[in-house]
Amino acid sequence: MRLAQLTIGVLLVGLALFVIIGEHLAGASADAVINARLTTARAPIAGLLTFDAPVLGARVRAGQTLGFIDDDLANNSRLSDLADERARAEAERTRLEGALGAVREAIAKLQERANVYQRERQEQMKAELAASKAAEEAWQAQIHLYQHMLDRASKLTTTGAERMSELEQAESRLQVAERELERAQAETAAAQVGLNAGGRGVFLGDGYNDAPYSEQRISELRWQESELTTALTAQIAILAAQRERLNAERLRFTRTSHATLSANVNGILWTLMTTGGERIGQGQELFQLVDCDSTMVTLSVSESTYNTLQHGQRAQFRPTGETRVFDATIIRLAGSGAESVYRNLAVAASPRHLERFDVTLSVPGLLGDDKLRCAIGRTGRAFFEARPLDWLRRLWR
Repeated sequence: MRLAQLTIGVLLVGLALFVIIGEHLAGASADAVINARLTTARAPIAGLLTFDAPVLGARVRAGQTLGFIDDDLANNSRLSDLADERARAEAERTRLEGALGAVREAIAKLQERANVYQRERQEQMKAELAASKAAEEAWQAQIHLYQHMLDRASKLTTTGAERMSELEQAESRLQVAERELERAQAETAAAQVGLNAGGRGVFLGDGYNDAPYSEQRISELRWQESELTTALTAQIAILAAQRERLNAERLRFTRTSHATLSANVNGILWTLMTTGGERIGQGQELFQLVDCDSTMVTLSVSESTYNTLQHGQRAQFRPTGETRVFDATIIRLAGSGAESVYRNLAVAASPRHLERFDVTLSVPGLLGDDKLRCAIGRTGRAFFEARPLDWLRRLWR
């Protein structure tokens, strides 16, 4: 019985020594810290800075407005020149539109007069044609009458001077009637030709052109209308080009005279290099944000442990005060004296850290934990080898 108890005691002591030694000799970090990248905002323009009530350490979201910069000394002379050019171009377009409207109004009035003249002139020519035809018919009747008189005079039985006198009178009247008929026929033909030409807008006559004054004036105004239309089209194109130049200059002036400062990451307002109401220069550093989406763990290990590590190797991270252990992956092995790699990180390396060998871990589980995803500066320990009590830790989780 004593031998059995002694044997069990020796085994328990051996097991305890194995656990203690295994836990302490397993590769582990000395000072693991939750860290993240920094992003620095610089002034895009010079001007007066106004912060939108930022609080150091406040959580910010990407796109959130943090402040403004207004440059009241920005040069807007080019914008003023372009605005003046456009005003003059607008005035010229207004003048051309007014002139074109006046010409078109004059054309409309003259066209109305020309239509009235054409209508009345055609009525006049119709009346002249009717009168010529009536005169022609009248002279035809006269000719028939004189021919009858001539026939009757030729049948008279009387002789001598009386008969000869009647014949001469009848022949003379018939000749006059025939000439008048020819003249009336000529007038009728001329009136018909004039009426036909008038129907086509051409008016024939002595002492004037083939078109009335109104139509001649309309023809002149049509040329002016064409020239003004061409000039107005060109002016509208000039205005469109000037409008684009003016809008581009306004956009450029707005960009150079006013700037909105926005957060470019989801994170924490980490550092303020300036204060509201301060006049700043272009490119001056304004503030720094911690990018919480880039949360990582930085740590240092001994040389012997460092030489056993590889990029992409599995590891574990346990925050101080937490029972949970997070799976991790080695993403950087910077070695000793790795001060330069911390220049864009929120938590810089301590002198003791730099004396050892630097390692960086990616811990995806931290990003899914609201409490730890941006717990910058929170400490813990990292482990790189299996430990005797890992089964108990996994069971506990």
